[in-house]
Amino acid sequence: MLGLERRDTLLLIAVAVITLFAPIILNPFPAGSALAQFNAGYPDLMQRFVIFGIFAIGFNILFGLTGYLSFGHAAFLGIGSYSAVWMFKLLSMNVIPAILLSILMAGVFALVIGFVSLRRSGIYFSILTLAFAQMSYNLAYSVLTPITNGETGLQLTLSDPRILDGASTGGLPVTSLFGAEMRDSTTLFVGPWSWDFSVGYYFCALLMLVAFYISVRIFRSPFGMMLRAVKSNQQRMNYTGLNTRPYTLAAFVISGMYAGLAGGLLAAMDPLAGADRMQWTASGEVVLMTILGGAGTLIGPVLGAGFIKYFENIFSKINDGILHQWFAFMPDGLENAIVAIIHPFIGKGWHLTLGLLFMLVVIFLPGGLVEGAQRTGRLFRRRDKNADQVESDAARQRAAAE
Repeated sequence: MLGLERRDTLLLIAVAVITLFAPIILNPFPAGSALAQFNAGYPDLMQRFVIFGIFAIGFNILFGLTGYLSFGHAAFLGIGSYSAVWMFKLLSMNVIPAILLSILMAGVFALVIGFVSLRRSGIYFSILTLAFAQMSYNLAYSVLTPITNGETGLQLTLSDPRILDGASTGGLPVTSLFGAEMRDSTTLFVGPWSWDFSVGYYFCALLMLVAFYISVRIFRSPFGMMLRAVKSNQQRMNYTGLNTRPYTLAAFVISGMYAGLAGGLLAAMDPLAGADRMQWTASGEVVLMTILGGAGTLIGPVLGAGFIKYFENIFSKINDGILHQWFAFMPDGLENAIVAIIHPFIGKGWHLTLGLLFMLVVIFLPGGLVEGAQRTGRLFRRRDKNADQVESDAARQRAAAE
């Protein structure tokens, strides 16, 4: 199906089903309940799940397949955002031209940066990409202010020409997909539960599924095998007379275009582009997502992106007041002691918890969350096999006794 093996087809179907029903899956607790704090099924957060999933999928094509660790991918994220906002200002609020320009511009910049950076490998490549990203950040923040609007960020204004749409007569226009506004949503109420189905989320989710499908085809293609060979032993390939640079450059450009798509989608959901999206911290975040989920795996980057964005948006909102509500059944002294112990790991301290979890994953699960799931599956299969073996032995003993 779709040119994929049976296993990959089942994985794609599973991802599509989870994505389709994400508004329900991510809102398991009734509104107003004590556990509603952990619901993540609202449109803004779900959009971030899939957008940064795209970002991580693209980064995994470079890092997971070739082993080249880039610390500058946030530059392409920012370029994609700036390109999309300029398209909204000059042409139309339709998101399709903006997305296409974001991918194109990110690809062009990735070609230039990759051509220079890929002359080196290892830590030198990583430092070069970091340098390019920081140069891009500083250019966007100060030198290119007429284009990027500096620290204020690029925003829509009433005076924007918008050639296809015409000038705005009322308030600022909103992004749309052939008339369907990205911010439109429908809320479904079933008893105490409520689920939001957003146009913007499903648009981003559809693009994520396309991006995921393309990554699967790349992973299973001869091109993907060449990239794995580069990761395995690039020096040996060079000794055979095979020039690996075109392959690594192609992977770098594809990865940059994925980042540009993610940046364009961020702007499509909220028409604002700022230099902060090009900071080194944003590049480090996608590295964490990929490693945490499982570098070199198909689904790992998506899991890692969802995990980190969940922590950032949900876990970080837990404060002392919520903790006191949870432990109110305890004696006051014990309640205060438990809250005092947990306090450094929640709210603004959520990075500490994420750091500890990341450290544990790196130490005990080098393959990330995917490896953890695989180990769990093997454990259950082993238990089932042992149970079947015990039952079979018991049956043989009964037959021998008879």
